[in-house]
Parts: sequence; structure tokens; C-alpha cells
Amino acid sequence: MPNAQTETAVLGALSVEPMTGYALRQTILEVLGHFWSESFGQIYPTLGRLRENGFLVTTAGGRPDSSIHTITTAGTRRLQALLRESIADRPPRSGLLLRLFFGRQLGPQQCLSLIDEAETNAHAHLARYAQLREVIGNAETSSDDVYWLLTVDHGERQARAVLDWAAVSRGTLQRLT
Repeated sequence: MPNAQTETAVLGALSVEPMTGYALRQTILEVLGHFWSESFGQIYPTLGRLRENGFLVTTAGGRPDSSIHTITTAGTRRLQALLRESIADRPPRSGLLLRLFFGRQLGPQQCLSLIDEAETNAHAHLARYAQLREVIGNAETSSDDVYWLLTVDHGERQARAVLDWAAVSRGTLQRLT
């Protein structure tokens, strides 16, 4: 069954530039990875379906996985239609919050360790977002930059919110010890 979200990620990445399946996997992991994850097992079947439906063309390369995939005009229209669809709102899945919800079973010290880990991760995310800002550069250099920077800004704000939450939560748990 076709997954519209996977199609959106694949067509979106190919709308930036043509690339091989391997480069597409890397782009989704490294570029979109700060806000989107995609099962690699879905990428290649999706490429096949998109090609069958005329949404992309593939130029054969000289070795395995060196074929270049290019979005077609019909593919661009399909991407635009997918982007206009309502966003499916799904509950978040957070291993951290699941553990803290049942934190009585772990005790305050173990929960404090989880919060320390969340803080460390938030600082790492902020460092990665700073790198992304540097790579993207000035929003006037590409027509995509301003949109890419919106996603980086969102990630930065989320990471800072985690740091704020961690400080308050640490105080709450320390009162229990």
C-alpha cells in the first residue's frame, strides 16, 4: 500500500535535485533527519511505484545503485498535491516520557538520569542545528533556504523547550530525594 508520507519525502528530496537511491537515503537521513525519519525499506519500493506512475524518470548508471532519479512535471504536481493534504495528527511516541510516566517504578535518581540524558541530547541537537544554519547560510542565496531555516528554527525551539522543562523537572525530582 502506498504511503503518502514516504512519497512526499522522496518526491520532495528529488525536487531539490536528481540523485541516486543511495544519495536519496543519505539525504533523508542527514538532511531531513532532524525532523523526519523514513524507513529505508520503503524508499526503494516507493521509487519503483513513482516511476511506474510517471512521477519520476530513472537514468541507468554504470553500476548497481548508480541510477539517477529525476522528478517529472507530473511528479512535481503529485508532490504539490501531497503537500496540500491535511496533516495526519498522530500522538507522539516518546520513550523518555513513557519512562517518566511510570517513574515511581524507577525512583527519582533513575528519573534524574533520564533527564540528564534528555538535556545532553537537547544540547547535541542545538549544536547540530547551528551546523545546519551555517550550511544553509543566508536565506537569500536559495529559494529553498527560508523554508529550510523554518524547520531548523522549529528544532532549536524544541530543544530549548526541553532544556527549560529539564530544569523544572530536575527541581521537582530533587525534592523527592
